[in-house]
Amino acid sequence: MRHFKFTIMGVVLAALITSCNTKKESAKIMQQSDFPSPPMAEVMPDTFTNFGKQRIDNYFWLKDKNNPKVIDFLKAENAYTDTVMASTKELQTTIYNEILGRIKEDDESYPTFRNGYYYYSRVEKGKQYATYCRRKGSMDAPEEIIFDVNKMAEGKTAFVFGGYNISPDNSKAVYSYNETGSYAEFTMKIKDLTTGQDIGFKVDGATSTAWANDNKTLFYGVIDKTLRSYQIHRRQLDDLKSVCVYEEKDARFSTHVFSDKLKSKIWISSSSSTTSEERFIPADRPNEEPKVFLPRVQNVEYSVYNHTAGYFIRYKDKENLNGKIYLLPPNGYEDRNTWKEFVAHDPNTRIESITTLKNYIVLELRKNGLTQIEVKPVAGGESKNINFPEPVYSAWLRGNPEYDIETFRYTYTSLNRPTTLYEYNIADGKTTKLKEQEVPSGFNPDAYTVERLWATAPDGVKVPMAIVYKKGLKRDGSAPALIYSYGSYGSSSDVYFSASYYSLIDRGFVFAIAQIRGGSDLGEQWYEDGKLLKKKNTFTDFIACSELLINEKYTSANKLAAMGGSAGGLLMGAVANMRPDLYQTIVAQVPFVDVINTMLDDSLPLTTGEYEEWGNPNEEEYYNYMLSYSPYDNIKAQNYPNMLVTGGLNDSQVLFHEPAKYVAKLRLLKTDNNILVLHMNMDSGHGGATGRYDGIKDTAFEFAFILNRVGIEK
Repeated sequence: MRHFKFTIMGVVLAALITSCNTKKESAKIMQQSDFPSPPMAEVMPDTFTNFGKQRIDNYFWLKDKNNPKVIDFLKAENAYTDTVMASTKELQTTIYNEILGRIKEDDESYPTFRNGYYYYSRVEKGKQYATYCRRKGSMDAPEEIIFDVNKMAEGKTAFVFGGYNISPDNSKAVYSYNETGSYAEFTMKIKDLTTGQDIGFKVDGATSTAWANDNKTLFYGVIDKTLRSYQIHRRQLDDLKSVCVYEEKDARFSTHVFSDKLKSKIWISSSSSTTSEERFIPADRPNEEPKVFLPRVQNVEYSVYNHTAGYFIRYKDKENLNGKIYLLPPNGYEDRNTWKEFVAHDPNTRIESITTLKNYIVLELRKNGLTQIEVKPVAGGESKNINFPEPVYSAWLRGNPEYDIETFRYTYTSLNRPTTLYEYNIADGKTTKLKEQEVPSGFNPDAYTVERLWATAPDGVKVPMAIVYKKGLKRDGSAPALIYSYGSYGSSSDVYFSASYYSLIDRGFVFAIAQIRGGSDLGEQWYEDGKLLKKKNTFTDFIACSELLINEKYTSANKLAAMGGSAGGLLMGAVANMRPDLYQTIVAQVPFVDVINTMLDDSLPLTTGEYEEWGNPNEEEYYNYMLSYSPYDNIKAQNYPNMLVTGGLNDSQVLFHEPAKYVAKLRLLKTDNNILVLHMNMDSGHGGATGRYDGIKDTAFEFAFILNRVGIEK
């Protein structure tokens, strides 16, 4: 549901700054009383009783988007937002143009070789979406356009392309899309790449896919009414009916189907937040029944990587939270005595991912909040490590589909270093730069300072935070700042180079990313210490990081903005209730704020699957704990910061009524004269606008709000 890593760069992950950077302090920063009265939702109380405790929800009625009164309220909120933001139109345009200036609008990804073809995508100036292409055998061969998403999206107010999967003989592509902006409901079709036409195969509500080696049998997942991927189907292309080969009956688990690198097996993975199980079917014999690889055991997670040497499995349990790797024989692996430890558990190093090559296993590791890459020979021997010199950075393995090669690719980025793709030659240890993110308007990394700070949480734990600012910053508390984080699902808040941040940084902002508990930034225990009955650590960590920025005079409370989306929006709602005095402005993007109501409703998308993240509120201990921090339930009569809250009418992860109800209740209770606006996208879902230019407009809108609130008009 909320498991969507939402970042403030929107759809832009491109380049950086320039710009004219004219700064002017406004004579007067407009307040709520300077505008017409905002919409006030009708109070229609609903009463709920759980464990003898009564809750009254005045805005429960707002969840029905088929109710004309609900739509009228949302339109009124959007109209009010337009009125409040009217004076920032020029600033929004300026920021939009700045971001465009940092992006290479005509760009092409570096090609990836897979099964005889080079695959790549490109974006073109003026076009919202990418075009996906390939060339056979050589980049000098004629180009084949597989999907032009711009043509597919013509006339649509929203369009999400869910990706594609090529058949083993390269003749067909199964692909998915939706026209709602949802990230959970897709239509699946198959395109004949020889004719360019769809073959009449259509499935609504499809998820993952895998081809059998006969090129005519397809495996795919389907969703239930709660949008959980609960079944895996098998279907031949010329057959009108499918066969369900696996159904996951435990509502906490979702299923996923894929083929391995050797193309020898179809794998069906079933997993919850804490437990997993895998099955397989021979890719050459797709009609066989799936066989369980290892039976599921509660709190044990494993992933299987098929290899000519046997099976490598990444294994995690309560005693090995950061994971370890075993090598299992191709037969008889059910006997644990046959398992060989390939990588031992390290309490200080989390295994993030694995890439298998014929002679090597490449590991992406996380230690002390930073990524490391290690290469281990399958046959044993000395490992090789790639070292990164900067104090704060991110690196990850990327685009390594081939098996029998001696190279692998990885991506590197930092707050002031453009994202760059490298290829590492294992034999000679040489690294080759393949593609660097271009900044057409120019960018000098030496003009900025990047630091890593450590805040002290209330329980004494040290929490890392990365910051970047323009050199020459005066540490006297006068600079504005923006702090961002996520802090849930074990998803780390990694640093990266963004085309958008520098519209703030070049106007004097300090930009900070806090690596708080609830993510896995410092290992799996870091995640465990920020979930379930320890969730409040996420909020107090963020508050500690905010206080550090103020105490060290990077900024002050009347200049500090905070931003987070989805589960990071829960974070925004919680800190707004707990410490509104710390923030001048908060931007809560598609925020998960109605925690109790949502987690009590198992008919909503993905709720039951998240019991292992937040807890099951049908149990009193978890109910009481969740109620104690649920942002919507803890709004009270007090001053709040300036707030921009966003939502999407077609959002399937955080339903639109959560931000709508949140704003309605804030309007009723808040005692300040600060600005509160709701920006509801009436055409899209969780990720906001789906086109890249429209996404930049969303970012410019949010940044204009932040700048306007601190009195920066240009």
